[in-house]
Amino acid sequence: MRLTCLTFLCLIGFSALAAPARATTDVTAILVTASRQPGDSDRRLAPYEATLRRILRFESFKFVGQDRGTVPDDGDTTLNVGAGQSLAIAPGDGNQLAVTWRQGGRPLMRTGLVLRPGVPAILGGPGTGTEGEVYAIIVTTR
Repeated sequence: MRLTCLTFLCLIGFSALAAPARATTDVTAILVTASRQPGDSDRRLAPYEATLRRILRFESFKFVGQDRGTVPDDGDTTLNVGAGQSLAIAPGDGNQLAVTWRQGGRPLMRTGLVLRPGVPAILGGPGTGTEGEVYAIIVTTR
C-alpha cells in the first residue's frame, strides 16, 4: 500500500510538470478615423502613421480611443475602443487570433490575425458618417 501511494504521488507530480502552462496574449486595440483630407495626424499615432498611410491610403488620422486586454488560451476578451466600436478576440487556429469587429453590437467583420509583438495589424472599417472618413483599428501585441 505504501508503494502504491508513493507511485500515485509521483504520477501526480509528473503530470503537473507535464501540464502546459496557460498562455495568454496581451492585446491593444486603437480606434482611429482616417480621412482623405490632408492635415496633421494625431501625435499619438506617430508610431503607426507610415503603416496607416501605406495600407489605408488616406491622408490624415485621428485617435478616437483604445483598450487593452488579455486573451487567455482557453477564452476570449472584448476590447471597447470607443464610438460604439468593439473587438471580440479569441484564440484561433495555431498562432491565429479570431477577431470580430462590432459596431453597436452588430458584427461588421470577422477575420483571423497572426500578430507578432510590435508589428501592428490594421483593420479598415466602415464610414464614420463624415464624407471621406472611415474608422480603422490598429491591433498590436506585446
